[in-house]
Amino acid sequence: MNPNSTRQNSPVRCVIYDCDGVLFDSLENNKRFYNHLCAALGRAPIRDEELPFLHMHTVQEAVPFLFPGEPNLVKKAHEFILTVNPNDFVPYMKMEPNLLKALDRLKRLGMLRAINTNRTSSMKFILDAFSLRPYFEMVVTALDVQNPKPHPESVKRILDAFHLKKEEAVFVGDSEIDRRTAEASGIRFVAYKNPQISNGCLIKDHLDILKMLD
Repeated sequence: MNPNSTRQNSPVRCVIYDCDGVLFDSLENNKRFYNHLCAALGRAPIRDEELPFLHMHTVQEAVPFLFPGEPNLVKKAHEFILTVNPNDFVPYMKMEPNLLKALDRLKRLGMLRAINTNRTSSMKFILDAFSLRPYFEMVVTALDVQNPKPHPESVKRILDAFHLKKEEAVFVGDSEIDRRTAEASGIRFVAYKNPQISNGCLIKDHLDILKMLD
């Protein structure tokens, strides 16, 4: 994690990525996981309008959302989740096109790369299943902070670890939570495939980040 190895002609020295919806198309993964949980606890399958919330929030927030006003079921749900093997659902994740090409080029340019996700313990299984660990110097999950996204704590951890100024990092995300995280952190936000949350900076392909940084 040597920030001095990055390009000297660019103010940006670190690219921070969200996971779901940015590194991966994981809607099917999340849908299957939460339907598995619902079936185990006798709840009806999740509705289409519930999926966006489940997709963006932590499991700690998702479970009460699925079982509102039912603390006993919430407790049982968290207990059941501990018995689930995340590897059973990893095959339903689809890596976004050109991701590895972009990460490899950023790495060769000396650009720091980090992940900032509201996922919890499942992230380590994803990193291993897709051999992503060599591409990122730092991964921050909801388990690593007291206040997950959109609170700025996760971004601050990354900036502090790399000794970066706010203007030296960008955050690539696909959701309103990601946009709010970047805004709260005071760093530039890059919307991925979602023009509705763009603050004037939108990319539709991972290789576009290289053009933006140039």
